[in-house]
Amino acid sequence: MSAHLPESVDAWRMVSARRSFTGSFPVARLARLRSQLAGDSGDVDYQLEFGRDDLGVAYLELQVRAVVDLLCQRTLEPFRTTLALDLRLGLIRDEADEFALPPGYEALLVQDSLRLQDVVEDELLLALPLVPMRPGSEDAIAPWQSEALEPVATPPHPFAGLHKLKHD
Repeated sequence: MSAHLPESVDAWRMVSARRSFTGSFPVARLARLRSQLAGDSGDVDYQLEFGRDDLGVAYLELQVRAVVDLLCQRTLEPFRTTLALDLRLGLIRDEADEFALPPGYEALLVQDSLRLQDVVEDELLLALPLVPMRPGSEDAIAPWQSEALEPVATPPHPFAGLHKLKHD
């Protein structure tokens, strides 16, 4: 095990050596993710493991937890949440190899070198909620919902009087 996440690795050598990496780094190091957040505080804890399964499929297993600040789209206030990833990426050299991956694997196209921090960041970006909402923020819109549910008095039809004249 290594506590340091290297800048770039030869993915196929990592698979052969069954290497793993464990550690953490600040969210602030992930520029693309940081641009989607309400702040850059928080940490990313990771455990990455290269290997081959019983079928001989090369994989990179990721267990990642990141504490991030998001902007609630209901209240427009920041809130802290945890993004959690537990997935196995099947390493492939060609896009056509994706169809040979067993169920439960996501494909990761790799030629030789792989930037592990980029893989972690890509997966965290995919884990972001499409519309972030702080748990419990439903109460913030309750007064608006009750107003919207009240029946609105319908104005009288403008030609209602004509109908009365016609039948008199």
